[in-house]
Amino acid sequence: MAEAKPWDPASGPNAAGLLLGHFVASGLVTQEMLNISKKSTSCFVNFSRLQQITDIQAEIYQKNLEIELLRLEKDAADVVHPSFLAQKCHTLQSMNNHLEAVLKEKRSLRQRLLKPMCQENLPIEAVYHRYMVHLLELAVTFIERLEDHLEIIRNVPHLDENLKKMRRAQRVDLSRTVP
Repeated sequence: MAEAKPWDPASGPNAAGLLLGHFVASGLVTQEMLNISKKSTSCFVNFSRLQQITDIQAEIYQKNLEIELLRLEKDAADVVHPSFLAQKCHTLQSMNNHLEAVLKEKRSLRQRLLKPMCQENLPIEAVYHRYMVHLLELAVTFIERLEDHLEIIRNVPHLDENLKKMRRAQRVDLSRTVP
């Protein structure tokens, strides 16, 4: 059985409605007077406005996050592009083939490395041995650092772009941590 709800005008007449109807019928109050006094409560209007503002702000925040995600996808698109990945795959396959060849020739390489190379290919007078040792140390150091130096030289033209990417990533990281 449905209960009567005094706040619901569709549930039927209530005491306040009957009383106001009696006043209108007797002429004590006119319908215009009742219509004028029938204003919505301002706190509820403000509440609904605040709710709308909050919903709009949440939607704006969500759209900003989606825009940032799209920008990051655009920036990273060249890295995950199929041609770039195919090039990486090809490089890895060639390295793998080279390492397999090295493993197959492991025994012969070991024998060649164990065999002394001094006095076979490079006869040097005894007075110059200490200079040769120093020269070999310099050559080994140079060869060890050569790849690093070449990588630095290759990255110099892309330095500004890399700094922009790092700053952008830092901003994104900070925006995710700070609400």
